[in-house]
Amino acid sequence: MTRTPYWAAFTDGIRRTMAAPAELAVRIGFFAVILVVFSSLWRAATQANGGVIQGYGYRELLWYVIAAEGCVIATKPRLIEEIGDDIGNGDIAIDMLRPVSVVSFRMAAEMGEAVVRLVCALSLGAVFGLLSVSAPPSLEGLLAALPAALLAVGCNLTMQYSFAAAAFWVEDAKSTWFLYQKLIFLLGGMLLPLELLPESLAGIARLLPFWTTAYVPARLLSGHAEWQLLIVQLGWLIVLVAAALAAFRAGEKRLVVTGG
Repeated sequence: MTRTPYWAAFTDGIRRTMAAPAELAVRIGFFAVILVVFSSLWRAATQANGGVIQGYGYRELLWYVIAAEGCVIATKPRLIEEIGDDIGNGDIAIDMLRPVSVVSFRMAAEMGEAVVRLVCALSLGAVFGLLSVSAPPSLEGLLAALPAALLAVGCNLTMQYSFAAAAFWVEDAKSTWFLYQKLIFLLGGMLLPLELLPESLAGIARLLPFWTTAYVPARLLSGHAEWQLLIVQLGWLIVLVAAALAAFRAGEKRLVVTGG
């Protein structure tokens, strides 16, 4: 069967990650540290609040952390900055010579790499959760969380490419990366469930796409089998892919006009 360039990029991304076990081990080791720290914090927090915080017990919160942190750690932490550097040093201009969509080709490769990290992170998280608090609270929530995790990674990658496209107009993407990370931490539900945020801030978060990257799979894995969240995720993914493609098309046109 003939492989498309994008499928080839995806499988090459998988192979690259598998061929670098040391880097993968460091990433998963860091994830393990996060789990230990957050499990201690949430245990203390729930004990101080009668065992439940906004409908989440310790068991639910631990599985929430496993999904939220696992999905986010699957992507490169400084991807926006790396893409900005490629735009600034001209690598993107070279990639434009290929008869494929630059952003689609790169996102396919990044998705391949992220899938390997996601599988490893969630596998470790599953062992940690089973040993710490037993199985996830809901089998239905677990089944919904698996596709949600893949959609979460896809939303994260496409948003990062949209943010990174700012480097076509500004020289330094570091500030863009810094802003994006903070939005994922807070409005994405990575640090804590949206239900624990002030009501007004939680309302704003639900209007933006950041919560698709961490909150949705975490909410599902914590026992809330809300299948409609997958539809919301899929809708946002379509919008985000279109936004990333449009941003890069505009950036590429600028390179052509300015002779970049």
